[in-house]
Amino acid sequence: MKKSLLLSVTLLLSVCLHAQQTFTFCQRDTMELKLDVYHPANPRADHACVLYVFGGGFISGARNNEHMVNCCTSLADRGFIVVAIDYRLYLKHAKKVPLLKMHTLFDTAIRYAVEDCSEAIAWLCNHADELGIDTSRIILSGSSAGAITVLQTDYCRCNSLPPAAALPAGFRPAAVVPYAGGLYCSACQLKYAVPPAPTCFFHGTADRIVNYNSFRGSLGKALFGANRVARVFKRNDYSHWILRYEDHGHEIAAALPQTIDGFCAFVNATLAGRVMNYDATCTDTGIKLTKWSKLNLLQLYRAH
Repeated sequence: MKKSLLLSVTLLLSVCLHAQQTFTFCQRDTMELKLDVYHPANPRADHACVLYVFGGGFISGARNNEHMVNCCTSLADRGFIVVAIDYRLYLKHAKKVPLLKMHTLFDTAIRYAVEDCSEAIAWLCNHADELGIDTSRIILSGSSAGAITVLQTDYCRCNSLPPAAALPAGFRPAAVVPYAGGLYCSACQLKYAVPPAPTCFFHGTADRIVNYNSFRGSLGKALFGANRVARVFKRNDYSHWILRYEDHGHEIAAALPQTIDGFCAFVNATLAGRVMNYDATCTDTGIKLTKWSKLNLLQLYRAH
């Protein structure tokens, strides 16, 4: 009880230290999509911005839930301007996702999320001056479904795919940092027409929700996790780090606050132009297992 109270007080104090604004960045279907901008009390001199996308299996989650506030304030504490966005949760109204249709629905859910993420980036670029953002220093990050979204957004950008059509001409993220993310495509399409942004993968080797390797389904597509995507980066000498959390599952999706030093080390090296390829296996992490640790993707959707 004392620990819970201390966490709540800490979060409240942290929120009070950072100015926050809420804006509507677009309207999709019948809903307004909003974003929250956290202005740090002690901003970085380089005006770097982190756009952070929440997770929840494209079923649940919110830009302003407790975990997101914790992540955003942790980043603002390091001087980043932080943006937390809405996106359409295509699977939200499905009481149970039919397994035979899951991959078709999953494909649409990712497309919607990438479209909305791209619109949010375009809005930020159009309002960069008043927000104090350097558009060449926008970092994309996210958790689980949010991590899939940011990886897929950069993948669509590199391959000129329609879901990223709203991105401003010439836009390239300064970095992409997915926590338990993956790419959804066929094996023959797992390639980039132009080099992706420098990417830092955080992933548990025992993750079966966003599988560390891949989760194959219908339509000839699969959800390729960090291990498989990083092979493509390594083969093509694309700038990347991969931090493999041995014997950890999907709890790594929520590990940004515990791994903030690694996040900042990668981003700072990238922004300084000295990023190098780095592959590390992390063992004694202190990150606790959660109820998501042993579930696989099918079990996650059955449980919904």
